[in-house]
Amino acid sequence: MTTVVSRVETSHTDAINDAQLNYHGTRLATCSNDRSIKVFDVKPNGQSYPMAELSGHAGPVWKLSWAHPRFDSVLASAGYDKRVLLWQESGGRFSQLHEYGEHEASVNAVAFAPHQYGLVLATASSDGSFAVLTFDYDTKQWAVSRVTQAHDQGVNAISWAPAVNLGAFEGRDEAAPRRLVTAGNDKLVKIWSQSEPGAPWQLEKQLAGHTDFVRDVAWCPVVAHDTLSIASCGQDRALLLWRCRGTGDGEWSCKQLERAEGALWHVSWSQCGSILALSGEDNKIVYWKENLQREWIRTAGEDEQRQ
Repeated sequence: MTTVVSRVETSHTDAINDAQLNYHGTRLATCSNDRSIKVFDVKPNGQSYPMAELSGHAGPVWKLSWAHPRFDSVLASAGYDKRVLLWQESGGRFSQLHEYGEHEASVNAVAFAPHQYGLVLATASSDGSFAVLTFDYDTKQWAVSRVTQAHDQGVNAISWAPAVNLGAFEGRDEAAPRRLVTAGNDKLVKIWSQSEPGAPWQLEKQLAGHTDFVRDVAWCPVVAHDTLSIASCGQDRALLLWRCRGTGDGEWSCKQLERAEGALWHVSWSQCGSILALSGEDNKIVYWKENLQREWIRTAGEDEQRQ
């Protein structure tokens, strides 16, 4: 059973679309249809205090992502106005660091890559494309790699695979290809790979299992039992768990964990990779936890069921 520890009065004047804690849990960022981003200072006792209000988008702000703290306090935001804005905190104040405006429709998601890759941000858009922005510390410029026809009818979500060393699987001291996963209105989940920094992104796998728009996708941040895991959810009310043993270039299995009563909008992993949080149009949060026997147990309030 889950309980509410504290509540945050955001003062947003319209629906809140996303809320993200930074790596250490000391900053909470929220974004809204009211076009604003609010940042709160979070104390160890759970109390939070308003810190900043960021204005720059000309429409609803859909998604947020914090960079790893090794890059200082950097926040990315994605909006209906076709833009991605990057913000940086310095001395308790936030300023705009960079703007990416090459998408041709709403930007629906942003996600920073594992810190081992440097300061790298992925973006996903309703124009059917995704882009990867890489900061070059020598030139102080952002290099952009874009896949223009990633999904028919638009890309709704994007998530990075963890940075994996092949030595964990094959006894080689060699990094695996960079990978990310996207989800779209074409009912598909797609895995993309990049053989080396600067190389083109290639479609590696196409996972078909949903029967309607795929609203969200999340790659598990850890490799457990030599297995890579991806969770996806969508308009078809399904939560699907995709798994592949080894380095990820083999076959992916699919298991349906949930068939909800309404559309599912968001899924996310715990840092340990054993808990999934799920939310949808019924305004409820459901948790799925994998036990030591590798069984998934559903928790919604006091209700549990074993799969």
